[in-house]
Amino acid sequence: MDKKPSKKKVAIIGGGVAGSTIAMYLSKFDIEIDLFEQGTSLVNGPPICHLHAGGNLYREISDEQCITLLTESIQTAQFFPHSLNIRPTIIAVPKDDRAEASDLLPRLNLLQKHYQKLIEQSKKNEVFGKPEDYFMTFTKQELFEIAKLEPTSQPRSMTEWMIPFAKTTDLEQIKYPVVIVQEYGLSVFRMASTAQLVLSEQSNVNLHLLSRVEKLNKQDNGNWFLSFSNSDAVTNCNFDYVINCAGFRTGIIDDLAQQQTKRLVEFKAAYVTHWNSDFFGKWPEVIFHGERGTPKGMAQLTPYPNGYFQLHGMTEEITLFKDGLSRSSELSSQPQLPEKFINKITNGWKESIQQERTEKAIKHLSQFISSFETASTAGKPLYGAQQIPGDDITLRAATINYDGHGYFRAEIVKASSAIECAKQIAQKIKLNTEINTLTQPSNDDVCHLAEQFAIERGYPVELAQTY
Repeated sequence: MDKKPSKKKVAIIGGGVAGSTIAMYLSKFDIEIDLFEQGTSLVNGPPICHLHAGGNLYREISDEQCITLLTESIQTAQFFPHSLNIRPTIIAVPKDDRAEASDLLPRLNLLQKHYQKLIEQSKKNEVFGKPEDYFMTFTKQELFEIAKLEPTSQPRSMTEWMIPFAKTTDLEQIKYPVVIVQEYGLSVFRMASTAQLVLSEQSNVNLHLLSRVEKLNKQDNGNWFLSFSNSDAVTNCNFDYVINCAGFRTGIIDDLAQQQTKRLVEFKAAYVTHWNSDFFGKWPEVIFHGERGTPKGMAQLTPYPNGYFQLHGMTEEITLFKDGLSRSSELSSQPQLPEKFINKITNGWKESIQQERTEKAIKHLSQFISSFETASTAGKPLYGAQQIPGDDITLRAATINYDGHGYFRAEIVKASSAIECAKQIAQKIKLNTEINTLTQPSNDDVCHLAEQFAIERGYPVELAQTY
């Protein structure tokens, strides 16, 4: 009798958004998966709050990257349906910005046509509403008229979503038209709870939390030897494939595996605030474009329930940091962040620095929405380090790298790229027949565990709740 071939064994190192998503996707196939995460729960990395359905926050990236981000965002919305905060994003260009507001329109038209094509291929791709409603533009006069409308807690049209913006923004300080686009919010806490709930139900997934990979090397027989520690015990095992999903620590695993590569790592933070804004109605996300890394860097307002807002300011005083960008070297694939940033990642922030930078974020946004100056700090920042493969700081659409000998690197920059990564890996290792189904947990279960994660990680529960 022929012996049944043994199942392929896959090690996934890192349980962030890349590792968790890849594990979920690959668990549909007839393979054995071991997922190693050194933290206490999954998806706990740099701040995630926005589903980049078209990359409209990034004027500097190519049209091709934007189309990729739109396609990947549709896949993410289908894969993490309970993680979406369904509300649009307003994009405004300040008067003193070098670009014109109308510069945004050719790309938006291109994205709208691409979205239409994707829906023609499959009706399931219609996750951001009708293609004709993908974006709208508003003139100055239209916004003055909208400012007279009654605020609403349940906006039912793009015009109604514009009400808080029109009532509070200094309309003399921006260029026209102002754009509103269907780029939704994404809850990092609900992504984490979805991943944990789904993977704990998959019989072919072994989830190793609080586990650190100590050794990794290629053996003469073609397998990979991996040694990991957990609660003072060390375990050795062998795998057919290794997928390095270690986020900003990807270079550490590369060094263990003797797989040299170039990359950047950037430390970033977003700030949690509270603002009594009920009288303006329900907020969309709001972006004021600006030049990255300058005092006029982009300002971003992301809404959550009960008056909580997350802020980004793309200046070195707020979201970006002086010396916060590091490069790999000839000696190591792991960029060396200064100790002060590693200390923030492992031990948290000093209260005084947290307060100071949050106040700067509030002031930065108040240039355009003056009433926001009454907002207050409402918790510790969301923070972490983001890897960028190669040496192009503007790269936003990135996927996998494969050495041809069973070693993959998931080099995603945006959360939405993880599913495309998983699909490419499945193709490379010739996984064709799905034997398991992914059962989506209930919305209640996802939200309940997400709130638990928010509390455990020291954030307001509102950041985990559906907006």
